[in-house]
Amino acid sequence: MSPLYARRKRTTLAVATAVAAGALLSTGLATSASAQTPAESGARHLAAAPTALTAAARTSLIQQAQADATGTARSIGLGAKEKLVVKDVVKDADGTLHTRYERTYAGLPVLGGDLIVHTAKSGRTEGVTKATKAAVKVASLKPQITAAKAEKQAVSAAKTLGSAKSTADGARKVIWAGSGKPVLAYETVVGGLQDDGTPNQLHVVTDAATGKKLFEYQGIENATGTGKTLYSGTVSLSTNLSGSTYQLYDTTRGGHKTYNLAHGTSGTGSLFTDADNIWGTGTASSSSTDQTAAADAAYGAQETWDFYKNTFGRSGIKNNGVGAYSRVHYGNSYVNAFWDDSCFCMTYGDGSSNTHPLTSLDVAGHEMSHGVTSNTAGLNYSGESGGLNEATSDIFGTGVEFYANNSSDPGDYLIGEKININGDGTPLRYMDKPSKDGGSADYWSSSVGSKDVHYSSGVANHFFYLLSEGSGSKTINGVSYNSPTYNGAAVTGIGRAKALQIWYKALTTYMTSTTNYKAARTATLSAASALYGSTSTEYKTVAAAWTAVNVN
Repeated sequence: MSPLYARRKRTTLAVATAVAAGALLSTGLATSASAQTPAESGARHLAAAPTALTAAARTSLIQQAQADATGTARSIGLGAKEKLVVKDVVKDADGTLHTRYERTYAGLPVLGGDLIVHTAKSGRTEGVTKATKAAVKVASLKPQITAAKAEKQAVSAAKTLGSAKSTADGARKVIWAGSGKPVLAYETVVGGLQDDGTPNQLHVVTDAATGKKLFEYQGIENATGTGKTLYSGTVSLSTNLSGSTYQLYDTTRGGHKTYNLAHGTSGTGSLFTDADNIWGTGTASSSSTDQTAAADAAYGAQETWDFYKNTFGRSGIKNNGVGAYSRVHYGNSYVNAFWDDSCFCMTYGDGSSNTHPLTSLDVAGHEMSHGVTSNTAGLNYSGESGGLNEATSDIFGTGVEFYANNSSDPGDYLIGEKININGDGTPLRYMDKPSKDGGSADYWSSSVGSKDVHYSSGVANHFFYLLSEGSGSKTINGVSYNSPTYNGAAVTGIGRAKALQIWYKALTTYMTSTTNYKAARTATLSAASALYGSTSTEYKTVAAAWTAVNVN
C-alpha cells in the first residue's frame, strides 16, 4: 500500500433482456422505418413540451399502460401472437402520452419491433411510430440450425473483432425484424474482453434457417456525462448506460469503475450510478452517498489514463489495456489516499470532517503512478529506492496535472495544493525547493535513505524541477518558484516534456527494485543518451541537474 503522505503533526434478462436489446436496436432502426402516416406526423409536431414526472407518477403510468397492453395491441392492429411490453412513458405538459413498447411474438422477443403509441389527453390514439413497417409473422418457429452452431459463429465473429477470452452465454430464439421481412433467428451474447481490454458484450443475430449472420452490435455502451467536481470544475466524464441507468464506468479506458465504500474500509463497495448522468454538485458533503468525490476520482483516473497513453504510448497501468478501479469515501475522516497492488485499485479518504476528500487531479495521478512503478521498475518502498518511488508518483502526478490543462486546477510543481491537508492553504510538497514543507530533503546526503520515503523523495523531485525549468526565480501559471542548487551553479531546464520522457524511459528501461540515487543518475543519463544522444544538451543537463542536488 502506497499512501500519499506520511502522517506527522502539522501546524494547523428474458423479457428484460429483450427490452434492453430492442431499445439499442431501435435507436439505429428508427430512421429506416416506413413513411409515417399523417397521424404519426402530427404526433411528432405536438407543441407541448415534456413534463417532469415523479418516480411514483412514472411507475403508475407504466403500470396502467401494461394493464391495457392487450387492448392497445389489438387497437393498433397487431396479430394474435403479438404482445406488448411497456418500456417507458413520457407525458407532455398538455397531457399527451408517448408510451414506448417492446414486442413479443409467440413469446419470443422481437428485435427491431419496438414502437411508440401517442395518445391524446382524451385517450384517443394520435398515431404510432414503429421501428419497422413489416407485419411480424413467421411461417415456422422451428430452427433449421442448432443453437450450438449459432454460438460458435458468434464467438468466431467476436474473435475477428479482436475479442479475447470470448465465451457465448447461450443462444436464444428471437424474431429479427431489424431489416426487411421478419425471420426466426438466434441472438447470442459473447462475453470476454474487447481488443482494448474493455468488457465485451457482442450481440450477434443469426438466421435460424440459413445460419447467416444478420446483425451484430456491441452491448457495452459509452456515454458522456458531466462531472461537477470539487477541485477541477465542471468536466466531461466517460460513463456507461445500462438500461436506463448511468454508471460511473469508463468502458473506453480499460473498464475503470468508481465505487462507493460509504465510509467502510474493506471490499469493493457499490458502483456509483445515476439517473441523469450529472455527477456531483461541485461542493463537498459529508454524506456517504456524495457523488462529488466520485466525479473527481473518475476525472483523475480518466486524465491519468490519457496522459500515459498520449505521452508515452502506455495503455493502462500494466500496459495491457486493463483499467484499475477507484474507491472513494474510505473510512471516517481518513486524511490520506493510497494505491494498493493487491486490489489493483486506488482509494481516497474524505479528509477532516469527511468534507475534504483527497481526490484532486495530482493526487489521482500520483496514486495511479504507484501502480506503474510497481509494474515496471518495482522500486522497493523503503530507503532511497522508496524515495525514488514516491518521487516518481509526484513527477507523473504533476505531469497529469499539466496534461489535463484544466483552468480550475492549472499545472504546477506543487503536490496536493488543492486538498489543504495542512489547514493553512499550503501544499503538501514543493518540487522547486522541497525543504519548504518542513521535512523533505533538497539535496542528497548519506542520511537521506533513513528519512521517510515521502521526504527522501525531495531529492528526485528537486532534480526533476531543475531538469524541467532550471534554477532561480520564475513564475509559471501564476505560481512563483525559486529553485536553489547545492553547488550554486545555474541550471537551464530542457522543458517538462523532455524531462518526463527521460524519467519514464529510465523507470521502464534502466531502473530496478533496488535503484538508489547514484543509480538513478546513471539510469537517467542512459535514458537521455538513448533518446537524445550522449553529446546532447539534454544529456548534459541531466548530469548538471543531478550535480545541483548533490548526486555525483
